[in-house]
Amino acid sequence: MYLLETGLVLLVAPWSTFWERNWLVETSPLLGGVIRLAAVRGAVSGVGVVNLCAGLWELAVSLLALVRPVGASVPRPPEPDRGT
Repeated sequence: MYLLETGLVLLVAPWSTFWERNWLVETSPLLGGVIRLAAVRGAVSGVGVVNLCAGLWELAVSLLALVRPVGASVPRPPEPDRGT
């Protein structure tokens, strides 16, 4: 669940008004200029997409584990009669 939430925040936050109006940006003009670059916003959003994909994968694995627990054996078909 953590990866899903982190991914969603990192995907959306760079394009929100919070990204441009926070304490860190206002105290450092150099950092503010770098953070406002579209490439930096895109890179942060890209990390968000990676986290979101990892979170979806983790969720899918968890849900599949509920359906079939790890280590549960798959039933084998009966052995054919060889006539011995």
